[in-house]
Amino acid sequence: MLGNALETHPGDALVLIALWVVNILLALFMLLVGAMKLAQPKAALYAKGMTYVEDFSAGSVKATGAVEVIGALGLILPIATGIALLLAPLAAVGVFVVMIGAIVVHVRRKETFVPPLVLALIAAASAILGFGVIAG
Repeated sequence: MLGNALETHPGDALVLIALWVVNILLALFMLLVGAMKLAQPKAALYAKGMTYVEDFSAGSVKATGAVEVIGALGLILPIATGIALLLAPLAAVGVFVVMIGAIVVHVRRKETFVPPLVLALIAAASAILGFGVIAG
């Protein structure tokens, strides 16, 4: 399906390349941060500068990490396999929502919110590109 669309519309190849670049960068970050939250206790995360963890239970931090890892996988696997392509832009929307939550947390704590803002914008771009590739 995707291959045929790219053969008939060469411009679609550029959109697909852009989607891959955006999704790989976003997925790498989400996977690294999510895995860190899953693998390390709150105290270790706090010591690494993630001071916001003091506002959440250990279970909430682990759940957030799991959501981030699942989001990272959702950005890559559907496109890589060609199965259920709709899941990739939906994963981007999910990452966007998580980053909006992160922005709210950091603003309330009077901390810098630029990193989650940038990630939210990248996730929005991923969703737009992903829905564009599917619509073909």
